[in-house]
Amino acid sequence: MSAMPRGQAVRTRPGRVTHYRRLYDDGASGRAHEPAWLHALREEGMDAFEEQGFPLPRDEEWRFTPIGPIAEGLFTTPSEASVDVWEPLARQQALPGATQVVVANGVIRTTGKSTAGLTVARLRELPADLAPMVSEALGKLTARGSALASLNTALMADALVIVVDRGVQVDAPVHVLYIGAADRTPAVHSTRALVLAQPMSSVTVIETYIGQEGAAYWTNGVTEVGVGDGAAVEHYRLQQEPRTAYHLGQTAVRMGRDSRYTSHVVQTGASLGRHDLSAALLGPGAECTLNGLCVANDRQLIDNHTTIDHAVPHCESHETYKSILADRARGVFNGKVFVREDAQKTNAKQSNQTLLLSEAAQIDTKPQLEIFADDVRCTHGATVGQLDAESLFYLRSRGIKQEDARAVLVHAFATDILDRMGIAEIRSRIDADLLVSLPTPSAPFTG
Repeated sequence: MSAMPRGQAVRTRPGRVTHYRRLYDDGASGRAHEPAWLHALREEGMDAFEEQGFPLPRDEEWRFTPIGPIAEGLFTTPSEASVDVWEPLARQQALPGATQVVVANGVIRTTGKSTAGLTVARLRELPADLAPMVSEALGKLTARGSALASLNTALMADALVIVVDRGVQVDAPVHVLYIGAADRTPAVHSTRALVLAQPMSSVTVIETYIGQEGAAYWTNGVTEVGVGDGAAVEHYRLQQEPRTAYHLGQTAVRMGRDSRYTSHVVQTGASLGRHDLSAALLGPGAECTLNGLCVANDRQLIDNHTTIDHAVPHCESHETYKSILADRARGVFNGKVFVREDAQKTNAKQSNQTLLLSEAAQIDTKPQLEIFADDVRCTHGATVGQLDAESLFYLRSRGIKQEDARAVLVHAFATDILDRMGIAEIRSRIDADLLVSLPTPSAPFTG
């Protein structure tokens, strides 16, 4: 699968949308025993996708991220991934002490063991007492009008459901490992997860996306997170898929009174990788922290779109996203912070920083702050630059080789985000990967 063409204007042909209706209809027999509410939700999703089609470059939210190869490709329903493929990868990625869930080619293969106060289950095997709660949440947390989320709802093979009971503090993280395996033809992996942290509970959820080397597929993933009053969720999202894959992911978060949500997003993989993260602060005292790191080279295109909605008073949000771009890579950051009229005493900070390591690398950054209240403290900004010449000279004057000095400075730029992660094992793994894969600028390019 080739890299994403630059500036490709695509007008989705009706036949492409009809193709996914056929995939949906072909899977009807496998959904025969689903409850009526889920069937209605799927139908609504399919109808919405048919009405909207794929996003086009003329759409403001997608004008820097054309998805021509996805919109024009006829991705199929994935076949079942071989155990011989996903099991070794699952063992390799296992985190000590974590509850591991494996999703291969969009199909949940293992869910680990539920513990007291923590339910980790397939939607199809959901305990009866949780069905009303899940039916009220699934598909309701994502933003209305998202065509790709609608397509995910229609085509998802199943959904992973994680529920933390009221007042339960889950010590061990839940690690959801999404694995893409090679298929006969490129397929769409419609991964879906729902996390519900009940009032006064806490949990850490890690989502890791990897794939078999050379596997060509498209991940269209959706994760919904409900954070109850006084609850806390720490959420890691690590996108490390092969360059032969495409990745379009969405995370939607709804937060209650005095709740805490902390996100760590790392994107280093896929030919095109985009993540849309929206957080709605719906209860006074809610605090949202978004940390992100993007590392891209060759002709990768990595996009991060974030939206923080301050809907009520006395809430805080803190956002820091960094990008490291080399060769002909392109990055996109669009961060919106809304402060509604009633959201007095809001404290919101947003920062986007980009390090360009070549003259051909590009970043399109657009931090946005829309304030409709008058008693607030809000800041936002973006910086774009190359390696600092003075810092480079200082290291060279201490006898450090030029190539090593550049590597030190690039790594230090990334480490600022890694140091915010609470799980040491995750930090060390990403750090080790970055030490090997972090791009360094060519010798003549020093800014």
